[in-house]
Formats: sequence, C-alpha cells, structure tokens
Amino acid sequence: MAREGAQSTPGGTMPPTAPRIRVGIGGWNYAPWRGTFFPPGLPHRLELAHASRQLTAIEVNATYYRTLQPATFASWREQTPPGFVFSLKASRFATNRKVLATAAEPIARFVGSGIAELGDKLGPLLWQFMPTKRFDPGDFEAFLQLLPQRVGERPLRHVLDVRHESFACQAYLDLARRYRCTTVYTDAPQFPAIPDAASELAYLRLMRSSADCPTGYRPDAIAAWAQGARAWTAMGPQREVFVYFINGAKERAPAAAAELIRALA
Repeated sequence: MAREGAQSTPGGTMPPTAPRIRVGIGGWNYAPWRGTFFPPGLPHRLELAHASRQLTAIEVNATYYRTLQPATFASWREQTPPGFVFSLKASRFATNRKVLATAAEPIARFVGSGIAELGDKLGPLLWQFMPTKRFDPGDFEAFLQLLPQRVGERPLRHVLDVRHESFACQAYLDLARRYRCTTVYTDAPQFPAIPDAASELAYLRLMRSSADCPTGYRPDAIAAWAQGARAWTAMGPQREVFVYFINGAKERAPAAAAELIRALA
C-alpha cells in the first residue's frame, strides 16, 4: 500500500497524512483482513507493525473489555513508528452502569493500568455509553468530574461516545465543554450524529461502510469527509481530527481508511 510521496520507514511506509488529521480503523486482529489488508502469510505478531505503517491511528477495543498490562502498552509503542497514535476505548465497567457517579474505581483502574507506557503515542480516551443510556445532567456531570486530566506527566483528552438521542441537546454540549470533553460525531443509521463545532478536536466514527463498495464508502463520500477534515483544521492551529472506520462492513475498513489517506494527500 505504498503511495507516492510516502516517507520510508524500516517496516514499510508512513502515509502522507496531514499532521493534524489522523485516519485509522478499529483494532488490527481481524481474520478477514488477512490476505487482503495484511500480506498473505504475515505472522500475526507482525500485524500491528504492518497496520501502523499504512495508517496513522488505531482505535483499540480490547481495553473496553479487560484490563491490560503496562508491558502490553509498551510493546505497542515499540512496534509502531514515530507519529502513530492509539485511541483507547475506556473500560465498560466505568460506563455501562446505572449510576455513573459510582464509576470512580473502574476509571482509576483503567487510567492506572499502564496506558502512560504509550508515551506520545497515547491519543484520546474514548468513553462509550450504552445506546439505552439517557442524558441525566446531574449524574453525567458527576461522571465527568471523575475523569482525570493527566496520567503521570501526560495530559489526557477525553472523548464521549453518547448514543442516545437525549444527548442531542445544547445542555449536554455545554456540560461536556465545561469539562473539556469532546463528543464523538457518529455516521451511523442507529445512533445520533451530534456535531460539536466549539471543540478543537473532532472525533469521527464512520459506520456506514458497504460490502458492495471496494472502499467501503463511495469515492464521492470519501472526498467529502476529506474536505470536511481539511476545513476543520483550517479553522485554527490547535484543531485536530481523528477519523475511524468502525463496524459497518468491517472487512472494508482498511481500504476505506487508505482511500481517505489518499484523498488527504
């Protein structure tokens, strides 16, 4: 998947993505990608190294389900090239609860599990809530008050994946902004798309990939996302965009990400 203008690295190429626009997929251990995104016969232990040289970011789902060890995060850091970034989905034990105000212990356990080992490859932390979770201003603010601003010497950025339509209101956006949290913009038929124009960080999860389209999204749709990402970063020097192709026709996600990287180049 080397492209014209790409910068050579020992294990492949670093795509020529604009430095404040990162494009990736969810995870990397997915059997249908073997022989397509991953070269035939590539050992599974080399899949992260390969993926990180075709993309600029990966959203990790494993951290949602279980607590990993510091050595795991350190290994990811060592396997990936300079400039690569991981977004980590935070523990479900923090977000999948009736009363969010009681989440202090699982939040601390997740943040203290060794994520700081990623160093400058630690990207936003994604806090994903159940689709049935409604916006309760008091309880949600109590949750936001529990989110730490740093781990060790590293500042943290928090992204909220709220998936109930009750969050599509100004009261929620004002609350998230007060605690310097960004709201996910979701492109999916089953979840609301909540724009957050005042945030400096845009975090997009694109979930409409079609198996009938080789690149998941049609070329004109990819071009539109590229134009939107460029326009976002043009609005200020601190503005960043993370774009992840998630779910939908997951087998098409790497091709969709590669197509967007080409469009941005």
